[in-house]
Amino acid sequence: MENNKNYQKLLQKELEIIKNSGKKPKLLLHACCGPCFTIPYEILKDCFDITIIYNNSNIYPPEEHDRRLNELKKYLADVGSDIKIIEFPYDNDTYNLDLEPRATDKEGHERCRICFRKRLKAGFEYASKNNFEYYGTVMTISRYKNAQDINKIGESLQKDYPTVKWLYADFKKNDGYEHSLIIIKEHEMYFQEYCGCKYSYEAWLKKKAQEND
Repeated sequence: MENNKNYQKLLQKELEIIKNSGKKPKLLLHACCGPCFTIPYEILKDCFDITIIYNNSNIYPPEEHDRRLNELKKYLADVGSDIKIIEFPYDNDTYNLDLEPRATDKEGHERCRICFRKRLKAGFEYASKNNFEYYGTVMTISRYKNAQDINKIGESLQKDYPTVKWLYADFKKNDGYEHSLIIIKEHEMYFQEYCGCKYSYEAWLKKKAQEND
């Protein structure tokens, strides 16, 4: 059985190299919401010239997609950041065509890996076409996301985009998730109660209904 890697330790090594270089490389950072962006921002802001990519057609319903985007924008305004956000068009119906065959999967299984790959591949393509040196995602801070899966997918996709370096990370490590909760409370941020897709949304609704019975 393959041992799990400490991707946050790999990130720290990479950040040390960048700090010693005296340069701030261009990083395209995929973000799914404001709360998940908080700790990655704190860790990365001094080392990179960051641009956010918000390509999250998996999020359902559309009002939730927009709410998470607006919360991200609000947080950036609160911290006085002028980081640019690249917004991809929202198309949940088309996006779900690849997920529908795995509709009965439990959270964290193959359907989620398909979803990660779709969004990360789109980000790699954008990063490659627009001369970004690094590409990464904030998703590893989420309690819903498997950092091993995400980094393995990123590492695999990097082979097709040789000019872009995948930024390994596991932002949950070193109490990252717990620290994010403090920032979320300080900024009075909306904190979602389900991962994002319609399948996790339906499971959340079912759980709420059972709790209210």
